[in-house]
Amino acid sequence: MESVIFNMLRVAKVIDTDSMLIDSTVLPDNIIYPTDLGLIFKAFKKMEQFARQYYIPIWWDSQELRQLRREYNLNRKKTEIADLFFEVLLIFSAGLRKYETIVQSLEGSDKNKEKAQQLLDLLMLFQDQNAQKLAGERHIPNRIVSFDEPDSRPIKKGKKYPNCEFGSTLQLSFNRQGFMITMENFIGKPNDKTLWHRTALLFEKRMKGSPDHAIGDQGYRSRANQEIPKGCPHIFLGRSQDVAEEKQDYCRKARSATEGFISVSKNLRGFGCSLYQGTDGNRIWSLLCQTAYNLKKFLQLYNDEKISEGCLMKLGLIG
Repeated sequence: MESVIFNMLRVAKVIDTDSMLIDSTVLPDNIIYPTDLGLIFKAFKKMEQFARQYYIPIWWDSQELRQLRREYNLNRKKTEIADLFFEVLLIFSAGLRKYETIVQSLEGSDKNKEKAQQLLDLLMLFQDQNAQKLAGERHIPNRIVSFDEPDSRPIKKGKKYPNCEFGSTLQLSFNRQGFMITMENFIGKPNDKTLWHRTALLFEKRMKGSPDHAIGDQGYRSRANQEIPKGCPHIFLGRSQDVAEEKQDYCRKARSATEGFISVSKNLRGFGCSLYQGTDGNRIWSLLCQTAYNLKKFLQLYNDEKISEGCLMKLGLIG
């Protein structure tokens, strides 16, 4: 659906190929702010759902766990949180060992066994990460922040607020009109320098041509990227001296406009939070939002009478 709409606008020459504006942001997942204790309580809930599915009695003291959770919710002093964490972690460790034994002896369909094993693998990874934290590790790779969204990651983008968001990286490119040309989702936070080349290739493929201007911030700056796309006469990567003096003002304004396009996409076009789960869900959500974004951009230009009669005739909007 997204491709059909985009190609109609491109063939009708509503979308210009003049400039490629690239930037990345975060697509937040629809999850509660993660805390160590909150994740442990969520892990218990996941194991409880499994137990109910197979009519297995709960193998931990539910009343004790409820009391600890109530104490955690009512009193969150740092000195007491540490003691609560150790106490709940001990109960969780014993419960996880029992869950592992149950999964190994599980009978039923292969699909249900696979789901139970996936949850076990996730909980075991979570347990290992807790052990790393207790050992004093500050930077834990692939840190779990949600059991419903295991691919979600903590991502910092250098903004004042929020200084950290939980989700996936969203790589976007626009043209100077503000149409969203490409959209890609990535787990975690890959280096922007590595994303520039692929996005440029995808831009050229979708637009069936190379742009006159390629514009990004200094996060994309590298010697190799200053020559991508091939044949592009004006490549601006955050420094005025990247382009000729007569092009500097255009590139600086285009770079500023990119921030505005991303702000609109996040605050008005649905990219502020993915309501679908998993990597595939985020991809579907992003494509739907991209479709809506470009349709509303078209309507905005149409209402402002900024689309030529020739383009409107090709779209069949006028005779």
